[in-house]
Amino acid sequence: MATKYRTVICLLRNDLRYHDNEVLHWAHQNADYILPLYCLDPRHYHGTWHFSFPKTGPHRLKFLLESLRDLKETLRQVGSNLVISRGKPETVIQDLIRQLGQENVKAVALQQEATREELDVEAAIEKSCQVPVHKFWGSTLYHKDDIPFRIRDLPNVFTEFRKKTENRSDVRPTLPMPSKLKPLPPGIDPGHAPSVEEMGMKDPARDERTAFPYSGGEKQALARIQHYFWDYDYVSSYKETRNGLIGADYSTKFSSWLALGCLSPRKIYEEIRKYEKERRANQSTYWVVFELLWRDYFKFVALKFGDRLFYLSGLLGNHREWRENKALFDAWREGRTGVPFVDANMRELAATGFMSNRGRQNVASFLTKDLKLDWRLGAEWFEHLLIDHDVCSNYGNWLYCAGVGNDPRQDRKFNMIKQGLDYDAQGDYVRLWVPELQGIKGGVVHAPWTLSSSNLI
Repeated sequence: MATKYRTVICLLRNDLRYHDNEVLHWAHQNADYILPLYCLDPRHYHGTWHFSFPKTGPHRLKFLLESLRDLKETLRQVGSNLVISRGKPETVIQDLIRQLGQENVKAVALQQEATREELDVEAAIEKSCQVPVHKFWGSTLYHKDDIPFRIRDLPNVFTEFRKKTENRSDVRPTLPMPSKLKPLPPGIDPGHAPSVEEMGMKDPARDERTAFPYSGGEKQALARIQHYFWDYDYVSSYKETRNGLIGADYSTKFSSWLALGCLSPRKIYEEIRKYEKERRANQSTYWVVFELLWRDYFKFVALKFGDRLFYLSGLLGNHREWRENKALFDAWREGRTGVPFVDANMRELAATGFMSNRGRQNVASFLTKDLKLDWRLGAEWFEHLLIDHDVCSNYGNWLYCAGVGNDPRQDRKFNMIKQGLDYDAQGDYVRLWVPELQGIKGGVVHAPWTLSSSNLI
């Protein structure tokens, strides 16, 4: 009679790291064998919900595949591997259980997500797999069980959430991970991380102008902490520089690794506290934590409001007249609006998959408040292109900018010319991304229509 053994299948999704990984940590303590699994779910490569843009564009895909290769290598170093499979997780897991023998599979372990499509996958796994499913919450700085509100009582204003959470809750420590992880069960083919071309897309060339010249994966994420905190002390001036537009070091750039879980927010927090103790604590070091709290808030908002995160009328049923005008939208997404600051940001996004926080606020304001186009056009276009796409943060921010989300000032609107002059005073950013304006010197590049024809020759 064959010997029974306990295997835990660990479905990894947006937790592509080894450090502070509760799914792997729990499995290691409760199994003889661990099967870390990532599924390239075909649903992630279909069209977006309303406007059918390709949901995962080439920049996002490239960063994901780099992250998978990096995690695969890390897991091999600790005696394991990452099994990469193409298919729906609920189907792939069912097939693996059949292959291993149901009596040998103790459980499926996974990190919980907050929005419908991911929750539907969790429900499908529970329904089809006939083994216990253990879920862990690991995507936020503050654990959802530790915030001082029931989810249904979450404040609709960020400031109230932030103050009460900071005063009444503690951040849990990162989990110590074993130096050696339990091995894969015998007979399992780990597969490989395909290339961008194997996934049916063209590999995007790196644009030398990018403010995000990094690849995916935990190793790059941890190296970025070392660089930004300890090697150059950039974190101590973050609050002053975070609205920059050119170069890698005006902001932390953590968001892309956070989005895929290559980096734990609790790891960032612990490094901040260590930095404050050993070097200096100031408004800038606090502001990094402040931004992590915004990220937490949007996750909890998604838990509270569910599918209203995606409704045209937003979280509170704020009905407005929105337009759908393909010509205007195409001009916006291609960086051809004629407003240099908007066009520069949209061209950077298209070329690199990245845009600054300042840029995102401005192009979102322009789409929703100036062009008065359906805000979901912008949200779904960002979903297609952004390397750091996080469904809760992306849709939460678009709701906020469109005036149908959590912003107590519903009619907030940016003046593109003023913003351009405030944050790109000499026009260097515009000239970098809108080369047809390179001949116009100084800040006047933000309003070229004010120049006489002799200035434009």
